[in-house]
Amino acid sequence: MIVVHVTHEAVEKIGGIGAVIAGLMNSQAYQKQVSRTILLGPLFETGHSAGPRLGAQGTVLYSSIDGVSSDSYEKIFRPVERSFDVRIVYGRRPVDDPCTGRVTEAEVLLVDVFHCNRDRLNVFKGQLSQKFGVHSEKFEGHWEYEQYVRLAEPGFEALRAIGCDGAADPVVLLAHEYMGMPTALKAIAADAPNTRTVFYAHEVASVRPVVEDHPGHDTMFYNVMQQAAQRGQSLEELFGDVQKNYNHPLVKAARHCDHVFAVGDYVEAELQFVDSHFKHVKIDRMYNGIPSERIGAAAKQASRRRMVDYAERLLGYRPTWVFTHVCRPVRSKGLWRDLGVLHALEPLLAARKETAAYFLLGTLGGLRRSRDIAQMERVYGWPVGHEEGYPDLSGGEEQLGGMVDHFNRDHEAVRAVFVNQWGWNRAACGRRMSEEMTFADIRRGTDVELGLSIYEPFGISQFEPLSFGTLCVVSNVCGCMGFARSVAGGPMAANIIEGDFVTPAAGMSMPALMALSVGDRDRIETVETKRLAEIICQRLPRTDQQRDELIASGAQWAQRMSWDRVVQEYFLPSLSRTVE
Repeated sequence: MIVVHVTHEAVEKIGGIGAVIAGLMNSQAYQKQVSRTILLGPLFETGHSAGPRLGAQGTVLYSSIDGVSSDSYEKIFRPVERSFDVRIVYGRRPVDDPCTGRVTEAEVLLVDVFHCNRDRLNVFKGQLSQKFGVHSEKFEGHWEYEQYVRLAEPGFEALRAIGCDGAADPVVLLAHEYMGMPTALKAIAADAPNTRTVFYAHEVASVRPVVEDHPGHDTMFYNVMQQAAQRGQSLEELFGDVQKNYNHPLVKAARHCDHVFAVGDYVEAELQFVDSHFKHVKIDRMYNGIPSERIGAAAKQASRRRMVDYAERLLGYRPTWVFTHVCRPVRSKGLWRDLGVLHALEPLLAARKETAAYFLLGTLGGLRRSRDIAQMERVYGWPVGHEEGYPDLSGGEEQLGGMVDHFNRDHEAVRAVFVNQWGWNRAACGRRMSEEMTFADIRRGTDVELGLSIYEPFGISQFEPLSFGTLCVVSNVCGCMGFARSVAGGPMAANIIEGDFVTPAAGMSMPALMALSVGDRDRIETVETKRLAEIICQRLPRTDQQRDELIASGAQWAQRMSWDRVVQEYFLPSLSRTVE
């Protein structure tokens, strides 16, 4: 079986999709079942030399941009390039899973779509409109849309040229999110033999902005969706603006695929809310795997000690507890809820004469240079102190920096630190971090990982520290909670604490939910964050036995949710059904 992943992360792991592909490919079961893996995507940058086009460790076998070629590859790719007026890069690159240390190799096929045969493109756009109801004329000004439509035909033909034509092995084309849908629709329109298409729904792009932009967020949306399902109402009927989103028609068109993979329970329900046709489409729950690594108490304590040492250098005290949240600090992560939990925890910990430090690690402004970090650290005490403007707070980080600063002015037993950087070592984070510190320490050394998102189709990072005995505090709309419930077979692990900001509003009418204000939401969140704080305070391990029990429990649960299990019990059986 040949598996083609159509994705914007064909070369670099930018976010969750790259982590999913790495987790799947590095499973031994995947490697036994899948004969070839091809990563197909657009070429984002044409100015580099051939060397780094497929990543630092990639090998370019053909590139008409760089003059890298051979007679055999010229014969394969030149006809495609001439027909569609594009350029192609082809080669191989390693795909590594940093959590397990496994490495495998994938073929990579990139298409430079900055030029194209516009006549052929317009014919294809006509097919999208007539056959699938995707009207491209509305979105031609959106490059994010346009480039994936341009990728579809030359990408599909290049795949056939390298043997992904269904002649020898069946081909499964996985359209990762709306970005892969034009290529999937091309395969469907071509009626490609022995080829199956799957929409891999890592989220529902039509839904995300609705949840993020409404002041009621998840509290509003999931209650409205439940009531709408009972009434037979659709997303467009209630939130008409979604039709302006360039990704919306591509998501709707996914109903034409042979199969749909949904990474969470809510994702499946959201698709059916987008279009009732999805109720009659084969949808399989395709939960993501989480890291599963067993460590001993000594390794946990070593990482934790480095975290506490760092907190002491920054804050002037050695915290009793370490809290963390590793994420891209965007609105969907609900970071104000973290501060709400910490606010409610302050008097509970103070009564026990305990303290805590909270580290938020994530950036919207990109990776900062080491010399800029050193300058900010020296001049105004970054990352405790911040200033607006690059190289510090930028790209949307400004409001969050203000929230953290305001929190710290009013709290003593609990302090928050916003590390707006990527990486967790001295080079990335400054001289007050020990030379021994690595990214593994912020995963292993934390006592509590917060992840109270308002929209989180799965949420791998929320459970990344689970196997290290960490308390993972996760909102119930996160897809990873659905996975945890599916493998529970009984009571939930003590390591997992579920937040629920939806049920308190379940009794409200549809009009009241749609009119939910920030004040209404704040009142619900205040009650829930206080409840969560009380549970956290009770479950924090205060004896060696309690710490050992949490490590053992977390490792056991992580094993149940590992990538190896996902591939064996979910992914490969679904692929087989798709092919059959």
